[in-house]
Amino acid sequence: VVADRLGKLTGTAHLVVFTREHECTYCRETHELAEEPAGLSGGRITVEVKDFVADTARADALGVDRIPAIAALAGDGADRGIRLYGIPAGYEFASLLGALELVARGDSGLSPSSRQKLKAISRPLALQVFVTPTCPYCPRAVTLAFQMAMESPSIRAAMVEATEFPHL
Repeated sequence: VVADRLGKLTGTAHLVVFTREHECTYCRETHELAEEPAGLSGGRITVEVKDFVADTARADALGVDRIPAIAALAGDGADRGIRLYGIPAGYEFASLLGALELVARGDSGLSPSSRQKLKAISRPLALQVFVTPTCPYCPRAVTLAFQMAMESPSIRAAMVEATEFPHL
């Protein structure tokens, strides 16, 4: 099923994974999960792994402020503000796949009316959708936030795995 979805990608995607092996509970697993779709994509998805501390400039440039983190970019490096914080495991693997499909396609799939309203947003807006790996409803909310970020350069959307970031 995953290979079928990835085989239908019309463009390319690039994942930047921020980890820190010794100070991050799920960093290794998050990196491994990011590599899975890349391996099944026939070269349409690439993965770049960065150390959160050693590569501070890259993290800052992408607005990544915690780990584990994945920045989902278009294959040409275009940043649409889509981030995943925490391991995208369980039902949230669908959120990772959805992010890949959105950035590879380069289109949100939203209605013209929604697109128009979102493009009118001029002040920065950070959407954070808190999820757990066992919630079957969360991926849809995450995908909607990602679609909104696709339509407005003022919107950044993040999936946040709640058990990894309880302080938030």
